[in-house]
Amino acid sequence: MIWRPGEAIQDGKYIIEEILGVGGFGITYRAQDFDLNKLVAIKTANDLVLSKPDFAKHQEKFIQEAFRLAKCSHNHIVQVHDVCQEQGIWCMVMEYITGGDLENKVIEQGILPEKKALLYIRQIGEALSYIHQQGLLHRDVKPSNIMLRNDTGEAVLIDFGLAREFVDGRTLTHTNARTESFAPIEQYYQRAKRGPYTDVHALAATCYFLLTGVQPLPAQFRSQGASLILPKKHNPRINDELNAAIVKGMALEAEHRPQSVQEWLEMIPEVQHIEELEKTSSNPENIYQRLEIYLSGEEWQKADEETYEILLKITNRVKEGWLDYKSTQNLACETIQIIDRLWLKYSEGRFGFSVQRRIWQELGGKIDYKTECALGEKLGWRVNNRWQDSSSIKYTLAASDGHLPWDGHLPDGEFREIGLVGSYARWWCCLILSRCAECEI
Repeated sequence: MIWRPGEAIQDGKYIIEEILGVGGFGITYRAQDFDLNKLVAIKTANDLVLSKPDFAKHQEKFIQEAFRLAKCSHNHIVQVHDVCQEQGIWCMVMEYITGGDLENKVIEQGILPEKKALLYIRQIGEALSYIHQQGLLHRDVKPSNIMLRNDTGEAVLIDFGLAREFVDGRTLTHTNARTESFAPIEQYYQRAKRGPYTDVHALAATCYFLLTGVQPLPAQFRSQGASLILPKKHNPRINDELNAAIVKGMALEAEHRPQSVQEWLEMIPEVQHIEELEKTSSNPENIYQRLEIYLSGEEWQKADEETYEILLKITNRVKEGWLDYKSTQNLACETIQIIDRLWLKYSEGRFGFSVQRRIWQELGGKIDYKTECALGEKLGWRVNNRWQDSSSIKYTLAASDGHLPWDGHLPDGEFREIGLVGSYARWWCCLILSRCAECEI
C-alpha cells in the first residue's frame, strides 16, 4: 500500500506530497499537515513488510519504536507529533527536517572541519545521554541517521527502529541487527552485555567517518586480528587528542571503552581548543605545518616538494624557482634544523639533511666533482653514471638512507630543457650540506 501524491489520510488532516525514502521496514513520506500548517514526515510500514506472514510482529516493533520516540523530548532527537492508524496500519508523524543527513553531506561536500564535526558529535552525544537516562539504547547511530535542521544547523538523531531497553551490566537478549563499520562487537551476538558504551562505539565511529570520509573497519574483522587504521592516517590534520579519543571510543572490547557518552565526550578537545589550533595553523609564520601534515601521512613526494617551496619562500626566490649560491649560504640555521627534525621524526631517522650531511662527511665532506658524484650514488640520485630526474626518485621508506629530501628541483624552462637538473642537484646539495655543517646539524 503506497500512498500517492495528493492522497489525503486521517480524514484530510495530512496530504501526501512525495516519498522521502524506503528502508528495510518502513517508507517515509513528506506530507502537509493542515492543522499545524506545516510540512511533516510520516513513516509507516512498506509493502514488503505488509506482505510478510509475520507482519503483526513487525507492526508491534514499529509501535514500540513510535512510542519510544514519542516519549523522548530533546532538542537533538527528532520530534514525534502524532502516532495514529490509517486503514489498520500504524503511522508515525514526525517533524520534517530539510537539511539532509551527515553521510550525504560528507559524500557531496567532503570531510568536515574538526570544529564543525565536533559540534555535531557533541549534540548527538547529548541526545544519547538523554535516551540512556530513559533506559534505552539507540543501537544504530551512524551518519545517515543524523539529520541537520536547515534553519538552525542543529544535528538531530533519527530512526529508533533498533532501539531497545537495557539494564547496565546485565546480559540481555536483543536482535543482532546492526550497521557494519559502526556497530560494536557486542551487537554481533543476540546475548551479550550492553550499555551506553554500545552507543559510544557507534558515535566514535561516526566521528571517524565525518573527519576522514572513510567507514572504519567493522568490529567483526578486528575481532579476527585485523587492525583499525588510525583516523589520522586518512586525515593527518586530525588533532592528536581527538585521534586518540576516537580510537579509545572504538575499542573492540566494551570494558576498554569509556563507559558513558559523557565520559567519552570529555576525552575530545573543546571547540575553543580547536579554534586556537586553527588560528595557529592559519598564521603565515607557521610555514612548516603543511610539511608536517604530508610527512605524518607518509606523502613523501608532496613533502619533498613542500620542503623546496619553504626554502624558496624563506630566501625570496619563489619567482626564480631555484636557489643560488648566496641564498643557500644565507639560510637560517633554525630553518634547516626545523625541516631536518620533521624529516627525521616521520621517516624513522631515514631521511633528512643531517642524514645526508653524515654521508657527505663520510665521503670527505668536500665540494668537488668527485665527492658530488660519490654522494649522488650513495643517496640513489646517480645510477650508472647518470643523474636521475624526478621520475626516478623513490618516494618510499624503502629508498636509500638520505634519499630525501631530493635537491634536484628546477622550474620548467631553460634550465630543465638544457639538462641541468643533475648539475644543479649535486652543486646545490653540497652547498646546503656545507651550510648544515656550519649550523652543526
